[in-house]
Formats: sequence, structure tokens, C-alpha cells
Amino acid sequence: MPTRAWFSTFIYQEPLLRKGLERYNQDLATECRSLRDYDAAGRRWSAKNYPGGYTSYASLNQLHKFSSTFTELERRITRQVRRYAAQLDMDLRGRKISMSDCWVNIMPEHAAHSLHLHPLSFISGTYYVATPPDCAGLKFEDPRLSKFMAAPPKTTRAKPSNQPHITYPAQAGHVILFESWLRHEVAANRTAAERISISFNYSWS
Repeated sequence: MPTRAWFSTFIYQEPLLRKGLERYNQDLATECRSLRDYDAAGRRWSAKNYPGGYTSYASLNQLHKFSSTFTELERRITRQVRRYAAQLDMDLRGRKISMSDCWVNIMPEHAAHSLHLHPLSFISGTYYVATPPDCAGLKFEDPRLSKFMAAPPKTTRAKPSNQPHITYPAQAGHVILFESWLRHEVAANRTAAERISISFNYSWS
């Protein structure tokens, strides 16, 4: 074909487990809510910086070193991170990868997470614990968007790969992985139930 795709951006999505996810997520949700009750510093930070919601990002952001539950989650996610890195042709021969950060996000109705990226890491992601029907997904931005300059708008029938944004639905039990430089956001939760996720970063050495 005369036209080929180059410099692609890859996003990975896969269930964490093949079976037992419902019980696994029930236990995780209980621990996430208990953490919120325990984490007074996190609640104070969230009141100023994460209106309406709770995140342990600024208080307890290495949960894989704090709780055996999250240590087990790290072990399961690391296998998928290695698989994803191989698909990206990353040369990790003789190198170590490790989860550098891991934190909880609880989004009740109206809570949102504005556009951002994850500096000082190479792969980031989210694991969905509780996703009420019709809750917001994870919206990614085309990393070339600031370079488009005088480009015309896309047609209404543009292929997903040519859209300036793509949204992955939040699905309990699924892991989403992406390269840490890729900007993303979560729109306001329009449901009455809490949307619970666990976010994380990976580094290499």
C-alpha cells in the first residue's frame, strides 16, 4: 500500500485474572475503602486537590510495600508489564523493572481527574476495582495534537486510529497499560456509585 502507519502509540488492556475476579475485586474494594478511612493525610490532600474524591497519591503512594494485598497485585501486574514492554520492542535484557508507585483512587459522583501524564516512569497503568455502569472511562489524547497546527478537523467517519482522542471504557478486573508520557484524563463520574481504581508506575534500571 502507498500509505503506511509509523510512530504508533500502543495501549494494552487485559483482564488481570482468568477466573475469580469478582471475589478478588470485592476484597480489594474493602481494603481501598478501609485505606481511605485510615488515611487522614490523604483525605486532607484530596479535599484540596481532588475535589469530591479520594486518592492516596500524595500520602500512601507505595501501597505495594505497605500491604500484602497490593504486593500480590504488583506481582500479577508485573507479568503483564513485561508482556507489554516486549510488544513495544523495549530492550530490557539484563535490566530490572519495578513498580515505583501504587495508589488508590475513589471517585464518587461528580469527581473527575484532569488531563495529565506520569513523569519519571516508563510504563504506567490502572487496574479497575469497581466500575458502576456508565461510569467514565479513561480518555487518551493523541500525543501529536500540539503539532497539528493548521490541520483541518477530522471527518465524522474517521477511523478510531485517526481520532484526536480515544476513550477506553472502565471495566472491573481489567488492567490498562500505556507509556507514561501519554496524556490522559477521567471525566466526571455521572453515577451515584463509587468508581474505584488502583494506579501505578514502573521504572527500570
